[in-house]
Amino acid sequence: MVPGARGGGALARAAGPGLLALLLTVCAPLRLQAEELGDGCGHLVTYQDSGTMTSKNYPGTYPNHTVCEKTITVPKGKRLILRLGDLDIESQTCASDYLLFTSSSDQYGPYCGSMTVPRELLLNTSEVTVRFESGSHISGRGFLLTYASSDHPDLITCLERASHYLKTEYSKFCPAGCRDVAGDISGNMVDGYRDTSLLCKAAIHAGIIADELGGQISVLQRKGISRYEGILANGVLSRDGSLSDKRFLFTSNGCSRSLSLDPDGQIRASSSWQSVNESGDQVHWSPGQARLQDQGPSWASGDSSSNHKPREWLEIDLGEKKKITGIRTTGSTQSNFNFYVKSFVMNFKNNNSKWKTYKGIVNNEEKVFQGNSNFRDPVQNNFIPPIVARYVRVVPQTWHQRIALKVELIGCQITQGNDSLVWRKTSQSTSVSSKKEDETITRPVPSEETSPGINITTVALPLVLLVVLVFAGMGIFAAFRKKKKKGSPYGSAEAQKTDCWKQIKYPFARHQSAEFTISYDNEKEMTQKLDLITSDMAG
Repeated sequence: MVPGARGGGALARAAGPGLLALLLTVCAPLRLQAEELGDGCGHLVTYQDSGTMTSKNYPGTYPNHTVCEKTITVPKGKRLILRLGDLDIESQTCASDYLLFTSSSDQYGPYCGSMTVPRELLLNTSEVTVRFESGSHISGRGFLLTYASSDHPDLITCLERASHYLKTEYSKFCPAGCRDVAGDISGNMVDGYRDTSLLCKAAIHAGIIADELGGQISVLQRKGISRYEGILANGVLSRDGSLSDKRFLFTSNGCSRSLSLDPDGQIRASSSWQSVNESGDQVHWSPGQARLQDQGPSWASGDSSSNHKPREWLEIDLGEKKKITGIRTTGSTQSNFNFYVKSFVMNFKNNNSKWKTYKGIVNNEEKVFQGNSNFRDPVQNNFIPPIVARYVRVVPQTWHQRIALKVELIGCQITQGNDSLVWRKTSQSTSVSSKKEDETITRPVPSEETSPGINITTVALPLVLLVVLVFAGMGIFAAFRKKKKKGSPYGSAEAQKTDCWKQIKYPFARHQSAEFTISYDNEKEMTQKLDLITSDMAG
C-alpha cells in the first residue's frame, strides 16, 4: 500500500458531503446553461426572412424537464410575423410547461393548456426570443411555429392543406423548412396533388420552391381525378392517392420542358460496361443508352467497386447554352440488374471554361442530390437556382452494386424574354458560389444574339430623319434664292430675305404637325449618340 493512502481515504470520506454539495453547486448552472442552448428544441430551419421551428419529438410527445430557447430575426427595418401551426401543452397553469415570446420591449404569453392562443402575431420588432419549457407531464405534442418578415403578410404554416381554402386561385408564402415536417402528400407535378396534401411540402416536391429558402406559391384548384401517382422528388416522397373531389396544381415559370438529347454525339461517359447474356452475347451498357425515354438497358460504368472515391461521370452536351431547371433519373430499369445511383453531384461548364460544381444556396457547399432507391422508379431533382450551361456532368457519389443511370434534363432555351427566370441572390450570405466563375447561375443571362449597350435602331432612326431634314432645308433655301432672282408675288424682297434667313439660321425648325414632331432637348446627348454610332460603323 502506498504510504498515506489510508489517511487520504479517511480525508475524502470526511469531506464527502461538502465536496458533493460543491459539485452540485458548480454543475447546476452548467446544467441550466445546457438546457438554454436548446436541448428541448426540435426541427429548426432558418433563412434570411423566414423559417420553421418545433419542439423536440414533434408531433410526438415532447420530453420532460427540457428548455428550448432560440432567438429568431428578420432583416432590420422589417416587422416579424409569427404563425402558430400547432400548440399542444399539457399544463393548464403555465407554471412549468409553457411557450413564451419576448422582445426588447414586449412579452407575448406564456401560452399553455386550453387557453385561447392567437394564431398570428405581428410584432413591432425584427427580433424575438422563443422560449419553450417543460416540466413533468404525460402527453402533449408541443408546438410548431413559422415566421417571416412583414414583406410576406400571406405567410402560412407547414401544416396548411389545400382543402383549407375555397378559392380556385390563390397565392401564399411558404416559409423555409417545411420539407421534413410530418404530413403526407399525394400526386405529382404533372397531374396535380390531392387536395388533402400539405401545400408547402407539395410545392417543394414540385420544384416550385427550395426547402432551405421558402417562397411564394400560386395555386390553382381543379376537379379531382380517380387516382394520384406518387413519385420521389426533391427529397420528398409523394404517395399514391385515391379519388378526391378536388386537386391542386402550381403555376410555374414555364421552363420545365424535356431537353432533347442526341445519343450519337451528345452523351459520353468516363467508362462503360459490357455484360454477357444467357445466350452468350455481349450486351453494351453504353452512354448512348442513358436517355430516359429509351427502352432497354441504361448506361453503366465499367467499375463496380464501391470503396473508391467517386470518379465516374456521365456527360451531356446540349449543343448550346441552355437553362436547366431539373433532372430526372432512373437506375438500370432491368429487373435482373438491380443497379442504381443513390446520390450524386452536378458539374457544369460552358465553352472554354472550367468545370464548376453546383452548390447549395445557404451554405455554399457542394450540393449532394438524393438519387434512386431502386432500379425502376424515376426520381426528380430541381435546380433552384437553375444551371445555365452547355455541358453538364452527373457525378455519382453512392450507388447500389454498380453505377447505372438513365437521365432526362428539364429546362428551356435562353431567350431575352426569360432571363428573369434566373435566380437573383438577395444577399452576399446566400450566393451560390463566392467565385467569379460561378456567376453564370446567379445573374440574369441575356441572349447571346444581343450585345449590351446602346440599341443601334433607336439611334439610327433619328439620324436618318436628321439627314432628311437637312436636305429638305437645303432644297427650300435653293428655292428661295431662285424666287429672289425672278421676283415673288407673295411678298416683298425684305420679307423674303427675312424668311430665307430664318431657314438658314434654323434649318430644323418646323410647325407642329398632326403626324409627328422631332425635337432634341439635349444637344450633348445627341452628340454622344452620334459618336457611338460612328465608332460602331468604324469597327
